[in-house]
Amino acid sequence: QVQLVESGGGLVQAGGSLQLSCLASESIFNFNAMGWYRQAPGRQRELVARITLGGRIEYPDSADGRFTISRDNGMNTIYLRMNDLKSEDTAVYYCCANILSRSYWGQGTQVTVSS
Repeated sequence: QVQLVESGGGLVQAGGSLQLSCLASESIFNFNAMGWYRQAPGRQRELVARITLGGRIEYPDSADGRFTISRDNGMNTIYLRMNDLKSEDTAVYYCCANILSRSYWGQGTQVTVSS
């Protein structure tokens, strides 16, 4: 069973930065893609960033360049660097890994941005 463990969330002031980590229980080369999603209260879960097995990086059309996804193959870890955080970035951030049509999710890490 694939396990994903997120870390790095917390409380930060507006304009600050955070880096989230997602540690996978197996080689990230086993996954077609990995990514970060977030869900704010009362809203649907949405894509933040995604990286495919081949290294292609995808951001939603709404992305404004403040977030950067990366990975460390040897550490079985992906990261999300978030800069210039805004109050609207407050959400639970989830790591997701895909194997064919199946998706695996972490428990999520809370990010709270105070204005």
